[in-house]
Amino acid sequence: MDSVIGLVNRMQRACTGLGDYGGGNNALSSLWEALPSVAVVGGQSSGKSSVLESIVGRDFLPRGSGIVTRRPLVLQLQKTENGTEEYAEFLHLTNKKFTDFSLVCKEIQDETDRITGKNKQISPVPIHLSIFSPNVVNLTLIDLPGLTKVAVEGQPETIVEDIESMVRSYVAKPNCLILAISPANQDIATSDAIELAKEVDPTGDRTFGVLTKLDLMDRGTNALDVIEGKSYRMQYPWVGVVNRSQADINKNIDMMLARRKEREYFETSPDYGHLASKMGSEYLAKMLSKLLESIIKARIPNIISLITKSIEELETELDRLGRPVAIDAGAQIYTILGMCRAFERIFKEHLDGGRPGGARIYGIFDNQLPAAIKKLPFDRHLSLQSVKRIVSESDGYQPHLIAPELGYRRLIEGSLNHFRGPAEASVNAVELVRKSIAETEELTRFPSLQIELADAANSSLEMFREESMKSVLRLVDMESSYLTVEFFRKLHVMETTQGNQTPSLSSQPQPPMTTTEQYGEGQFRKIASNVAAYINMVSDTLVKTIPKAVVHCQVRQAKLALLNHFYTQMSQSQGKHLGQLLDENPALMERRLQCAKRLELYKKARDEIDAAVWVR
Repeated sequence: MDSVIGLVNRMQRACTGLGDYGGGNNALSSLWEALPSVAVVGGQSSGKSSVLESIVGRDFLPRGSGIVTRRPLVLQLQKTENGTEEYAEFLHLTNKKFTDFSLVCKEIQDETDRITGKNKQISPVPIHLSIFSPNVVNLTLIDLPGLTKVAVEGQPETIVEDIESMVRSYVAKPNCLILAISPANQDIATSDAIELAKEVDPTGDRTFGVLTKLDLMDRGTNALDVIEGKSYRMQYPWVGVVNRSQADINKNIDMMLARRKEREYFETSPDYGHLASKMGSEYLAKMLSKLLESIIKARIPNIISLITKSIEELETELDRLGRPVAIDAGAQIYTILGMCRAFERIFKEHLDGGRPGGARIYGIFDNQLPAAIKKLPFDRHLSLQSVKRIVSESDGYQPHLIAPELGYRRLIEGSLNHFRGPAEASVNAVELVRKSIAETEELTRFPSLQIELADAANSSLEMFREESMKSVLRLVDMESSYLTVEFFRKLHVMETTQGNQTPSLSSQPQPPMTTTEQYGEGQFRKIASNVAAYINMVSDTLVKTIPKAVVHCQVRQAKLALLNHFYTQMSQSQGKHLGQLLDENPALMERRLQCAKRLELYKKARDEIDAAVWVR
């Protein structure tokens, strides 16, 4: 079986290249967070860098005062055959091998400054360093900036919180093992690393304690209470290490010699001799390597499940975002017509059912139109005073002889004129273009096409609306142009049968009377009642015929020919205009690109896991 640690290393490098790393804010699902890792945490001057160099067996980390590690360093160790040359590679420098580890140190400094500048800022974007050597074990460690209590000169005021936030973003992940570095010559209760580990891993299932500087403790004292778990118990046994002193570093003492001196220290120590087999940086590296490999193997089913689910989600997302736009005019017209069909489909669904637009139009006809007609001011128009005035004015200088027919006509025409308002409102209330455009997800890719398509649809709808408006107002005018005589004939017959008598003629001539003198108040009320009855009859008719006119002239035409003019324009458009219409939303283009890259990553990871785990 291929080294599963090497497998995770390759996936981590690929993740970082796509901006998916432990401390990042990932808008897409994160593969990095599913991969087991070991994060090295410690306060400044805790001996963290010396532990890493001892594990590697090389001087390669920058040293100095203040914050030296300002970006996470993903240190991937790969064991090679004995006798092979040691070398290092950086992810950001492809096909370049470093055999001089002093240049590795310089490149770490330079690459840090490229991202953060030289003003002691920090960045969560990791540096990937792979070291190939016969003197290492297969292991991956993430070296994080040292925790600090106080900002020194040249550092931002928020540096303490910034570092803790970055470190926490890595170690809080459930798949991250925490290597907590604490100096033995300080009270373990004040250890920054242990304090943070307790917060993010209260059960201690992911935390490993490492005690440094055992050789620097006061004479006559030791750290057995800590190492043996008496003063501070942990799930996993503490590991003590002895690193090179500053004097050794200044003298460039060889790391291999330092390892031998560390082994000799524990083997000959009266305090720690009985624990020598489980002490030292070599033991720490082997223990972490075996543990990390076993954890990776145990998590592989979950990783595969995440990858499979993420592939499905990304493919669905890419289908929703659509394919990249072609450059030839024929393909562009095809794409535009596809967008138009999607819009028309949604528009028709609103009219025919499946979406709420049709129900809303029915509500206009069935509720709003009758309600608006009921609110018309017929009571004021047919009040006793108004009827007297209109009937009198209609007669002019020649009073009517039998019945005030002109007065009737003027009262009816004035009443019918009120119907124009509800009729116009019914036409204007039918509007579904804006809602349909908003619900056509395909159009969100192309803002310019969305705007032009909406303008074209609204222009066509406005033309249909004008024709619909003419038709409904024509219905109202028709009622005024020709009154239904049969209605009044029936009224006359009813009045006759109810006992109305024709007055007897007098032999003596009578002086002329005004209309008001001819009719009493009861007669004017009768006129108002008759006109109201006629208006109610017309109202019943218009409530039925106005919707018919709106549907025929406006709704039906919109279903049949809403985009006909737009299609004609598109057939005559040149390539430049088509390209402008398909000027895609930059945010969607970036989203599609990121999804495509992430999908490629997941598919490659799936294939590599299959090859590493199942192929023997």
